[in-house]
Formats: sequence, C-alpha cells, structure tokens
Amino acid sequence: MGGSAPGTGAASVSQGRGGALSDLVLETAGLTKEFRGFIAVKDVNLKVRRGSIHALIGPNGAGKTTVFNLLTKFLQPSGGTVKFNERDITRAKPADIARMGVVRSFQISAVFPHLTVLENVRVALQARSPKVFHFWRSVRELDHLDGRAKELVEDVGLGPFLHTPAVELSYGRKRALEIATTLALDPELMLLDEPTQGMGHEDVGRIIELIRRIRTGRTILMVEHNMSVVSGLSDTITVLQRGQILAEGPYETVSKNPAVIEAYMGTGHG
Repeated sequence: MGGSAPGTGAASVSQGRGGALSDLVLETAGLTKEFRGFIAVKDVNLKVRRGSIHALIGPNGAGKTTVFNLLTKFLQPSGGTVKFNERDITRAKPADIARMGVVRSFQISAVFPHLTVLENVRVALQARSPKVFHFWRSVRELDHLDGRAKELVEDVGLGPFLHTPAVELSYGRKRALEIATTLALDPELMLLDEPTQGMGHEDVGRIIELIRRIRTGRTILMVEHNMSVVSGLSDTITVLQRGQILAEGPYETVSKNPAVIEAYMGTGHG
C-alpha cells in the first residue's frame, strides 16, 4: 500500500523552511464544530501527507462529513485552524480554496445529465480558462478545450462514451465522469466523498483502479465506508468516533485496534 511520488499538482505550492517542500499538504489543529450546544467535531488534528491516499472512516454519525465540510469551507469551524501547503485557509471561501487546488467530489453524482460526457468535461475545463463563458453563447466557444477534455475522458476510462449523454451512463460511470470533471480543475488535493457508495462489485473495482491511476502527482483524502476499498487504496487511515480521532495509521494497524473494533461492532454500523 505504499505511497506514490510526491505531488506536483497545482501551482501555488508553498516551500517550507530552507526552501524544502513541506511533507504535509493539509493540516488541521484543534478543529472543532459546535451546533447549538452539540459538538459534532472536537479537537481534530489531521495531518495529510503529500502524495498519499488518506482515508477518513468511522461509524455513522462520527463526524466525517462535517470534517469534509469544514475542510472545503461549506462550514466555518467553531475553533481550530486549517492549513493547506502551510497557508492558513481557516476563513477562506470555497471558491478561493478551489483555486488554490483543493477540490471536492461530492457523495451524490453532480453532472449535467443532458450534456454528453465530452461536454461535461469541457464545461469543467472552462472554469479554469481565462476566457469568460456565458451559457447563452454558442457551444463552439468551448471547442478550444476539446483536446484536454478528450484526454481526461480517456484517463477515467470513458473513451467509448465520449458522445453519450450523462443521463444514459451507469451509476459507476457517472461517478467516473464526476471525477473527470474534478480532475479538470487540476487539483493538488482531491477530496472524495464516498466514491463507491451504492455501487455494484464491478463498478467498485473500476473506481478503485481509477483512483490508483489518478493519484500520480496529487494527494487524495477520502471518506469511504467500504473497507475493501479503504484497505486496498489507503496509505493512512484516520478513524473518527463521536467527532474525535479514535485511531490513526496504516490499515494493518488500525483494523486490529480494539477501540476501532468496538466502535464498529458496538454501533452496528460499517
């Protein structure tokens, strides 16, 4: 399960002391979120190493989605800090961190159903283009993006479906298309929210292979319930319970931790 070479992704990579690239791409300190007296996340200290696949797991209600929302700024923390490439992004806006290279793929597939695979990826690429696109203009405005769009479509294994409307794709292939649109933003850090949820065995295998292919040059942080996916992909696993870190380490260590076993078996959730 070892990690790949350090990422070379988005442009705004900071340098650590002495000019050396910091080993940590994302770091939280004391990250806390309280909702009207209920503490959903408490004192989470997360360290995500550059070039790794890092899984965030835990029983239902453990706070995983809340942590993702705090990292991507859809929620503001009640306390603590978030740093990306040693830059404090605790109060940054979602659009700002996306431009920095932190991009999230959502739990529910979010593509334009009546656009083709190619058109979906072209629209995503346009978000990074210096040209301003208006939906009332001709679709030919995006023709200059075709080359890169086709490359991304091939990268996620959707070449045979280039001109297929997204609505006609299987669920697993829709998720692959969503990953292609995420890659179009050239993320240095990808946050994958339940990438295999609701998939059959064949689609799960396809997504696992896809994640392995796209990890080169970037870091992946994912929330995932499927333990076969977590064990097969992750370099590091952080286990949450009741909003706090219960355990952390490689799968071989975490899976044998008595507290982790109790957390899962005791709640009845996988």
